[in-house]
Amino acid sequence: MSQPYELDVLNPATEEVIATVPGAVAQDVDAAVARAARAQRTWAAASPADRARHLRRFAAAVDAHVEELAQLEVREAGHTIGNARWEAGNVRDLLDYSAGGVERLTGRQIPVPGGIDLTILEPLGVVGVIAPWNFPMPIAAWGTAPALAAGNAVILKPAETTPLTALRLAELALEAGLPEDLFQVLPGRGDVAGDALVRHPGVAKIVFTGSTRIGKQIMSTCADRVKRVTLELGGKSPNIVFADADLETAAAAAPMSFLDNSGQDCCARTRILVQAPVYERFVELLAPAVESVVVGDPADENTQMGPLISKTQLEKVRSYVPGDLPGIRGTAPTGPGFWFPPTVLTGLEPQAPAAVEEVFGPVAVVLPFDDEDDAVRLANATDYGLSGSIWTRDVGRALRVSGAVAAGNLSVNSHSSVRYWTPFGGYRQSGLGRELGPDALTAFTETKNVFIATEA
Repeated sequence: MSQPYELDVLNPATEEVIATVPGAVAQDVDAAVARAARAQRTWAAASPADRARHLRRFAAAVDAHVEELAQLEVREAGHTIGNARWEAGNVRDLLDYSAGGVERLTGRQIPVPGGIDLTILEPLGVVGVIAPWNFPMPIAAWGTAPALAAGNAVILKPAETTPLTALRLAELALEAGLPEDLFQVLPGRGDVAGDALVRHPGVAKIVFTGSTRIGKQIMSTCADRVKRVTLELGGKSPNIVFADADLETAAAAAPMSFLDNSGQDCCARTRILVQAPVYERFVELLAPAVESVVVGDPADENTQMGPLISKTQLEKVRSYVPGDLPGIRGTAPTGPGFWFPPTVLTGLEPQAPAAVEEVFGPVAVVLPFDDEDDAVRLANATDYGLSGSIWTRDVGRALRVSGAVAAGNLSVNSHSSVRYWTPFGGYRQSGLGRELGPDALTAFTETKNVFIATEA
């Protein structure tokens, strides 16, 4: 029997303990799965209209508490207040969007000889969602909202450092009238609660967002039961700037493409690839844009970048940036908190660790390239393939490079990666499967084929 334990939740801007929550053990997971299975059978039997209404009420409850949720996210994750408000709003919007898909989750009638053939989309049962600490609210909703809409029950295990918004969302779900035990939150350590959830025979699917290393372990464990998985893992995304691009706009946009959420974003454009003839000019334009980023108290409306999540993460980021490396550096607070300044490294070899490994902090590298083929070669010279940006005025080039870069989400003359109404996911070791978009609900269903003979 696992021993009870507690999780301390720290404010990463101050290092103060703001809450202590009990951590789930294997027995807690067993009990939660049993409760979820009972709730799911009732939920799946409800009419699509009823399920949609419940989800819209849940969305309305989130909408009424956006500011509360945002302030909680600021305290537990160190997100800037502006970002945190967007994240709470994204949960609301995704619940609304998923509710709209409930009554459109239809099968097909396929022409066959001798009868009528139908396909029926049935819920999987109990779904386990393991959410990360970098975007605790929205990514939790990416799995939870469509899974509920498709008729499943959900057990959410939030990251150890950021359980508070998840717990509050579960309370709001009950207040909105969702059936008890349909959506449960189990805070706990990944190697205890997370592992028990992944291994549990009563859990039909695992949705995991986190490191590639842990994703591989989860995939291996799920393989033993042929359990479904959706994995959203690491990234080392390129920001490709061609000589014909609007350099001023591209340079002004570059900083927040890798500094948003203090660089703790698998979509961060941390490899800035610039065509050689404009490399020097681009760096000149980039320097003041990076140096002017406001780093500080995440509760301040003017702050653009907050702290890293933990001391462990801070030490990891520092290991990639020895003090003698050339580049551009902004400023960050000193004293308590896990602070690291905005940093752009220049003069590195393309194979340097900071150029190919996921730093997961406010650090980017700038590398020159010669021509279109060279840009694509550099862009694809990693194990990842999640997102990226292409800056050019040539539409043909934009389309050619978009087709050649191995990534699941690309933006031309922008840095957008995630919209809840379009699919999101990665190539290679950035993950498996897709989340969000019009097909999100089907990822939480089984397809059943039924043939009805009409000939005597």
